[in-house]
Amino acid sequence: MKHEFEQKVFYSDTDAYGVVWHGSYLRWMEMGRIELCEKAGYSLTKLFEGDITLPVAEINIRYKSPAKLEENLLIETELLEATRISMTFGQKIYNAENKKLHIDAKVKVVATHNDGNLYRNLPQDLVDFIEKVKD
Repeated sequence: MKHEFEQKVFYSDTDAYGVVWHGSYLRWMEMGRIELCEKAGYSLTKLFEGDITLPVAEINIRYKSPAKLEENLLIETELLEATRISMTFGQKIYNAENKKLHIDAKVKVVATHNDGNLYRNLPQDLVDFIEKVKD
């Protein structure tokens, strides 16, 4: 299962030169992961109530080209891999009109209890989520 959404670049997303500030990409990528979970029926609130949080453990971003003020972007998110303690998402950000690639990223999240302690194995809720979203 892939999740896609469009996002317009606003002034607050850019630096003084009208180019997207790197932190904006991270925010949009987080939105993509959250919306993929919600699309599969797993809200962050539901996970938190089940004593599950998903902090980011590793991010690898390749900046391919700059996005600019008022550009319409397409953010694409999919689950690439799951191990017994982590999930890795592939995320790409394109120009929505011409499909020019701006960002190619991999984001690894780990499953922790709400108190921050790492799970030794993914909780059943996450195993069910993986089954729902894997292609």
